[in-house]
Amino acid sequence: MQPEITDWLRNHCASVNQNEAVHPLILACQQGRSDIVEYLLGRGADLNVTDQYGNNALWAACCGQSIACIDALIDAGIDIDYQNPDSGATALIFAASSGREQIVERLLAAGANPDLKIHDDFTALDLASTRNILKLLLTSSQPQSTQ
Repeated sequence: MQPEITDWLRNHCASVNQNEAVHPLILACQQGRSDIVEYLLGRGADLNVTDQYGNNALWAACCGQSIACIDALIDAGIDIDYQNPDSGATALIFAASSGREQIVERLLAAGANPDLKIHDDFTALDLASTRNILKLLLTSSQPQSTQ
């Protein structure tokens, strides 16, 4: 193990109060630490962990705006369409509503479902916060022509 990874794990995980613990995978994603994410995934990190708000590691990687973390999680098999149990929001809906254009593009390319709805009956398209995100979502919703 690289000393930098050892130090990160020691500094961020060893002294965390168990009642308020943030899973190392989620914390690494929030910080955009793809090296830590890949290390944890390589050692069998649980892809189903959530934070105290019910969001998974993919959501955390979207918050951290880390394409490398997103790619690592997708490659490891994370549920790209995981919906927060309280709101129904997916990582794609979060990214679309918060103006993260590159993240939206990456999630759509990886197969995220743009038609899923939050509990208030809105989709990522309904909540798109920029013109570019709107275009990305409209393009992904159009049926592909067959020849």
